[in-house]
Amino acid sequence: MKTLLLSLSALLFPALAWASAAGGETLDLTGETVGILSIVVFTLAYAFVMAEEVTHLRKSKPVLLAAGVIWAMIAVVYASHGMPHAAEVAIRHNFLEFAELMLFLLVAMTYINAMEERRVFDALRSWLISKGFGFRQLFWMTGILAFFISPIADNLTTALLMCAVVLAVGGDNSKFVLLACINIVVAANAGGAFSPFGDITTLMVWQKGIVDFGTFFALFIPSVVNFVVPAAIMHFAVPDEQPTANDEIVVMKRGAKRIIVLFLLTIATAVSYHNFLHLPPVIGMMTGLAYLQFFGYFLKKTHQLDTPDSGEHGDRMDPAMPFDIFNKVARAEWDTLLFFYGVVLAVGGLGFIGYLSLASEFMYTDLGATNANILVGILSAIVDNIPVMFAVLSMMPDMSLGQWLLVTLTAGVGGSMLSIGSAAGVALMGQARGKYTFGGHLRWTPVIALGYGASIWVHILVNEHYFSMAANVVGGG
Repeated sequence: MKTLLLSLSALLFPALAWASAAGGETLDLTGETVGILSIVVFTLAYAFVMAEEVTHLRKSKPVLLAAGVIWAMIAVVYASHGMPHAAEVAIRHNFLEFAELMLFLLVAMTYINAMEERRVFDALRSWLISKGFGFRQLFWMTGILAFFISPIADNLTTALLMCAVVLAVGGDNSKFVLLACINIVVAANAGGAFSPFGDITTLMVWQKGIVDFGTFFALFIPSVVNFVVPAAIMHFAVPDEQPTANDEIVVMKRGAKRIIVLFLLTIATAVSYHNFLHLPPVIGMMTGLAYLQFFGYFLKKTHQLDTPDSGEHGDRMDPAMPFDIFNKVARAEWDTLLFFYGVVLAVGGLGFIGYLSLASEFMYTDLGATNANILVGILSAIVDNIPVMFAVLSMMPDMSLGQWLLVTLTAGVGGSMLSIGSAAGVALMGQARGKYTFGGHLRWTPVIALGYGASIWVHILVNEHYFSMAANVVGGG
């Protein structure tokens, strides 16, 4: 079998330049058949990802297959050149990066699911609805809440929560629902850009050790500008009407407030482990998961204290159903996590082939760092920001701290320009189907792009001193 594979690779991938694996050198496969096939496989996989709303094929499936195919082709070529373990070493490096981020996200998702089960978000939604705010007030309130919740919860969860409020009060007013959903997407993405917990891309940069936790908050003012500029313009298009008030009352379940405190304590633990103990943040997050597990044990042992009327008004709870932490783990966004795996491995494979070096040379040498980082944001509106940011981190261009903050900002907020450019936008197209659409969002793209440009200008202006500071790349590579 091995002989057959080696013979096949010799036919498919001739005339490859190669060097000793012992020296840590790699083959340049960019101009070879394996490189071209890998690009084709990745492009086809991403076409399926972008067509998810039409095909209803989960986005994780095509990228998982693409990652496996790309690395299989790479392994065959390296084996044919006497380097059977080179691909193994490279893929283990990529897999370690994924494992750290996956476990980090898994803990965060588990906490969010626990708070959702304890009706924290339902209580917030019912409070907003019951106050009888006008459409313009709700437009700003849902946007501001999305901006400030997403740095803690994440932009996807925040957008879904605020969209539920908009749908509940908007009713058949499609114009209000459309504008409010656009505002929520922009606000959630902008809020996630100045916190390591707000978006996967900022988390990736923090876990790499390039930007310290506190330094991310230098992006707060640019993020505010990114949200406020388009919101201020859209405000005048929002119907100046009063929706029908709703007197629904939702009471949080027992332990809800304590779970919120534990989540904040978990975040503090992750930051402390990283800043003071020099351990990966994921270790702190996993320690924080233990907090929730012990508290879940307490809730389970005392579930008889859950009274039948401690749930939503008019909806009697079943006290025989105690809190189960593993149900919260099971309800994590596994499609997102597996999609992330496929992206990390597939882009890592393209990098190992040599394409990221070529892209880095063109973008960060020929175009310059500022233009390249602005382009990253535009690309993230077309292609998901996760592979774009992972590609940048794999290139690891020599940039100042200001430029790393710039690419963190642009990758985080650039996806707002199209409804398919971020997880928040894609999710809301499904949740507000028929009211929030690709075309409806596209009509406001110039306004959102204005906010995008303004946020970049403000960052360069207010964070000028960071552009002369070297970034910390000790954790990168």
